[in-house]
Amino acid sequence: MRECLRGDEAAWAALIDKYKNLIFSIPIKRGFSEQDAADVFQRVCLLLLADLGNLRDPKALPMWLIRVTSNECSHWSRQERPHARAEPIDEAPPATADPAPDELLSQVTEEQSLREALNSLTPRCRQLIQMLFFETEARPYQEVASSLGLATGSIGFIRAKCLERLRRRLDATDFPGK
Repeated sequence: MRECLRGDEAAWAALIDKYKNLIFSIPIKRGFSEQDAADVFQRVCLLLLADLGNLRDPKALPMWLIRVTSNECSHWSRQERPHARAEPIDEAPPATADPAPDELLSQVTEEQSLREALNSLTPRCRQLIQMLFFETEARPYQEVASSLGLATGSIGFIRAKCLERLRRRLDATDFPGK
């Protein structure tokens, strides 16, 4: 955060990269289209840039982002979203009622903890877990093995080791899903 305040563009890019999924996930959970979620994301980033100097504790940043993003989603729903398009878009899911703030906060905090734990793994473990558990359709072991340059028979063993590392990292945090 200090480097961002000094005008370091690489630090700003790293800060946004670290929290982009956290920020973007909140409007998506509220049923915003990707375009509307991107607009909310931009507004939150501008607010972060404007208020970064006022944030004293870097550990408070994720909670600040959750609160500000939730507020921006509410603002967007009331002000901009109803007037954004004259004709409905079929792909956009309908906006749902806002979840309870405590429920949203808990869910988003848990997801951010999981993202941070995943990012701390080796690239191979991260990629393996992504392919097996986070893609819309999990890939067969043979395809995963081919993509990672591994023997098909080793995927189960490596998967177990990667999941154990992930579990240990989550256990070291206050991950609510333990």
